[in-house]
Amino acid sequence: MRTIFVLSVFLFAGFSLCAQQKTIRIKGSDTMLPLSQKEAEEYMKKNNEYKVIVNGGGSVTAVSALLSGEADLGMMSRSMKAEEKLKFQQQDQKLVEVIIGFDALAVIINPQNKVDKLTIEQIEAIFTGKVDNWKDLGGEDKRIIAVSREASSGTYGFFKEHVLRDKDFGPSVLLMPNTESIVNIVAETPGAIGYVGLAYVDAKVRTVAVSNDNGKTYFSPNIVNCKNHQYPISRPLFYYYPEKKEQLVKPFIQHVLSDEGQRTVLLVGYVPLQ
Repeated sequence: MRTIFVLSVFLFAGFSLCAQQKTIRIKGSDTMLPLSQKEAEEYMKKNNEYKVIVNGGGSVTAVSALLSGEADLGMMSRSMKAEEKLKFQQQDQKLVEVIIGFDALAVIINPQNKVDKLTIEQIEAIFTGKVDNWKDLGGEDKRIIAVSREASSGTYGFFKEHVLRDKDFGPSVLLMPNTESIVNIVAETPGAIGYVGLAYVDAKVRTVAVSNDNGKTYFSPNIVNCKNHQYPISRPLFYYYPEKKEQLVKPFIQHVLSDEGQRTVLLVGYVPLQ
């Protein structure tokens, strides 16, 4: 009888622990995926009553996942559009927006390419299809292969609005489902050019300096230039959640905004708030 009683107490305690565990489901921007995964890892080390599950898919998926209840917290590398916010209002849901850091959108090329700087106007001309050969930009006589994220990506939306100035991408631009694909294609293709979040830049590709004043000054995509607001293609990174989820997600967000959490922002390759 004593053995059975002890076993029963053990099992009851185990079930109670499982029942007390809180799960936070995070979904959205692939740009923010490495950061949120690291923040979740650090948070769970100190808060074993929490399980934090992080998935990408693009900023657009953050909106649908929050609306359907599939996610508690949405990651977006652009601000939510008015028509997207309206969907929450139609469900009588109050939405909370939190900026957790900043990111530089780096323009990357193959290491064999000798071009080391471009103006915003030249980048626009490349991705709208007006310029299709590197010789027109001071490089070799080689066809330009422009590579972009697909339309569900917040990075795509930000680039289209702030670099292409809402012009359409050219018909020959290759659309990729994730950022890693862009890095791989640019690394393997001498004439390729793409754009990625700063944390995805590695030794396989090379970044170019960018000018937003018709070539008078150029700035490279790095943390210092982004923090000083000198690099022209930079953006805030957002968390969104319905107000009814605040009790669940606020402790995690407070961790991300803390000194420790902001050190993680810097460590992973993004720009902290201060």
